Amino acid sequence: QVQLVESGGGLVQPGGSLRLSCTGSGLTFRYYAVAWFRQAPGKERSGVSCINTDSTTFYSDSMKGRFTVSRDNAKNTVYLQMNALKPEDTAVYYCAADRFCGVDHVSGSPVDNGMDYWGKGALVTVSA
Repeated sequence: QVQLVESGGGLVQPGGSLRLSCTGSGLTFRYYAVAWFRQAPGKERSGVSCINTDSTTFYSDSMKGRFTVSRDNAKNTVYLQMNALKPEDTAVYYCAADRFCGVDHVSGSPVDNGMDYWGKGALVTVSA
């Protein structure tokens, strides 16, 4: 059974940092792209970042320069390092896996192209 588990969420002050982890089981991680999405209260889920199997990466515009996605296939884990966090980054963050990153060809932002597997999410709260 495939499982993706997010960890590392929590409460952080504006300007602070957090690192989320997405650990997979039941699948060979190195064959999958892994994307991060988030859903803020009252808003639709939106793409944050995605890393392909060859480690090419994609980010939504508002995350560029602040967030960094990376992967450690030996640990079946993808990381999302989030720096300079803002209150508007408050959301539940989900990781998802598929064969390739879905990307909006106009904006270059990650999109949900029908991801095969999803985690249950991790809450990130940015507040003073």
